[in-house]
Amino acid sequence: MAIAIVAPNKSKKELSAWKGIFLELAPDINLQIYPDIQDKALVEVVVLWQQPKNILNEFPNLKLICSMGSGVDHIMSDYIPENVPITRIVDPWLTFSMTNYVVMGILNYHRQFERYLINKKSKTWDMTQPEIPISVGVMGVGELGGDVLDKVNALGFPCYGYGNSSKDAFRYPYYHGEQLQDFLDQVNIVVCLLPLTPKTEGFLNAALFKKFKQGTYLINVARGMHLVEEDLIPAIASGQVSGALLDVFRKEPLDKNHPFWEQEEIMVTPHIASITNYKAAAPQIIANYRNLSNHRPLLNEVSTDQGY
Repeated sequence: MAIAIVAPNKSKKELSAWKGIFLELAPDINLQIYPDIQDKALVEVVVLWQQPKNILNEFPNLKLICSMGSGVDHIMSDYIPENVPITRIVDPWLTFSMTNYVVMGILNYHRQFERYLINKKSKTWDMTQPEIPISVGVMGVGELGGDVLDKVNALGFPCYGYGNSSKDAFRYPYYHGEQLQDFLDQVNIVVCLLPLTPKTEGFLNAALFKKFKQGTYLINVARGMHLVEEDLIPAIASGQVSGALLDVFRKEPLDKNHPFWEQEEIMVTPHIASITNYKAAAPQIIANYRNLSNHRPLLNEVSTDQGY
């Protein structure tokens, strides 16, 4: 039995770190790293990140698929062998980093630091409207979204949640399903933390932007496929969207000719809002390897029906 890591876009340094932590914590495990997999018939567990399409077909004895991070859309959009479970990484540090990034974006908009950076270059002293009143809405209130709402609430801002399904006794005002317009009417900052599923792909689009309050600010830290990119700049031009902070894109790295680079109202960061910590992730994968061998329940198993 072996574990194979299939993450072709990870650097040699990153993969070496993963190999090192496996050797430290579980030297008995036969770990193989793509493309240098010696015998695919031995592989019963694969760890995936941005894997080549249909590569799972090449492992005839596969029993477990592990995401290298918290997201699983790269797996769910690929061929998945029938009855093979999927797990993901749950790491408090991922939540810590993601929440800090989102709060930074919210406060940056609230206190208009991008405007002051522009004013500094032109040596403009402008004291008008130093704060924009804000009300924050988070779409997708799982562990990450719930933590964002907790931190925003602690800062004293009104906050609201939205999701696809109902929640009992949620700690903040919560809307779901067909209540989308009611949710959007409450907020002027929208944070997207939705899981990526066929239902949510392209969710951030022209039709949604028309439902925004005039001048709503958008933060997308979920997945690039949530946003119909060609719809955003016209929404900004019309004033329906005041600007955006984007950390994820349909194609990464973002092409040098992409119009987002030149759009003053759009802040671009290179998918760094939250990065998987291999020291936290590897023990979970090892534990699930042991659980699989001993017929015990898996940690952080994903619902293939829901897609997360």
